[in-house]
Amino acid sequence: MRLILPPMEQTRAPLITPVLVAGCLIIMVGFSIRASFGVFQIPIAEDFGWLRADFSMAIAIQNLAWGIGQPIFGALGEKFGDRRAIIIGAICYAAGLILSSYAITPGQHQFLEILVGFGVAGTGFGVILAVVGRAASDENRSMALAIATAAGSAGQVIGPPLAQWLLTYFVWQNVFLIFALMIIAVLLVLPMMRTERMATRTELEESLGQILRRVSRDPTYAMIFMGFFSCGYQLSFVTAHFPAFITEYCGAIDPSGTLASMGVGSTAALGALAISIIGAANIAGTLFAGYLGKRYSKKYLLAGIYTGRTIIAAAFILTPITPTTVILFSVMMGSLWLATVPLTSGLVAHIYGLRYMGTLYGIVFFSHQLGSFMGVWLGGWMYDLYGNYNAVWWVGVGVGAFSAIIHLPIKEERQMPVATAV
Repeated sequence: MRLILPPMEQTRAPLITPVLVAGCLIIMVGFSIRASFGVFQIPIAEDFGWLRADFSMAIAIQNLAWGIGQPIFGALGEKFGDRRAIIIGAICYAAGLILSSYAITPGQHQFLEILVGFGVAGTGFGVILAVVGRAASDENRSMALAIATAAGSAGQVIGPPLAQWLLTYFVWQNVFLIFALMIIAVLLVLPMMRTERMATRTELEESLGQILRRVSRDPTYAMIFMGFFSCGYQLSFVTAHFPAFITEYCGAIDPSGTLASMGVGSTAALGALAISIIGAANIAGTLFAGYLGKRYSKKYLLAGIYTGRTIIAAAFILTPITPTTVILFSVMMGSLWLATVPLTSGLVAHIYGLRYMGTLYGIVFFSHQLGSFMGVWLGGWMYDLYGNYNAVWWVGVGVGAFSAIIHLPIKEERQMPVATAV
């Protein structure tokens, strides 16, 4: 792919393009698999007699590897082409799933989740959003990024129930193999991912090393980096532990038969349903965030989202937990679930330009995945230590409040590249 200078009249490019459609399909399949791992927590732990912390560590390592791999795949895409980076990511993803299906010790499973995490990085937001962002016009970029992000939520709607349904017919090892075939099959849409790399003349004059040195001294970039931590913490904790949390709590809190009246046959099914509801609500929430991102300050929108998450999480843990409150929590938290992604990636593109968006957003996303690691690992460790998840919930409330505050001082103006600074 070659770099070109955008002509002035190109700002009216259409919103829906083949690049966006293909990107949505890749993200949807990848996220449907990633979002389903919480469903496997109890079957795998019971199969081998592992502690809850053992499987939690595997998912935590997956999230950390995803974070480490994100800027690497972003740089690979910028150097060798986005489609090659996606192919490498899909191969890592499939190989990790296939090999994990043969793992019989916690150490083996944890090690192989590194491959899965790199696979998620190569087929996930960092690479795909950079391609979509470059293909979209300035006018449509926030909405295009929101649509691609919402595709991840669609995968979240599909993944957990699909995994739960497959587990009624196959052992978990075979479900992993089915998922590996799915991630390879989605590569058939790669021919649609053709796009020119849009960049201004000044962006072309700035090297990757120059912009990395510039952002390393920039307080705004540091605040964006730190603010994304709580997003990863909250999302990954809920994705990995909420199904097990609901399965255990609702067995004791449903004496009136609410589950049956809701058409949910078991507490395990309610846990999978809750993750799907979060994903469904987030489709609307993410699209709305993209719509607002075209019209209002992204930093204030992000501060508002983190404030809302903090209030919702605190209210949920302070309220008696019932199937009804689980559904309400899922709807409300889901409406804010991935709404931060198009706004954060759009903020990076707006301030620092499109040339190195994949790498710069990938570095910011590493903070997200540090939070993911802590949320998943602390969830398992504190559960084994205290027998419940209460402490982990309150840590999430605290980091959410921190993220809301730290976004406020961000300077949202577009910055001038070093090569042209005077």
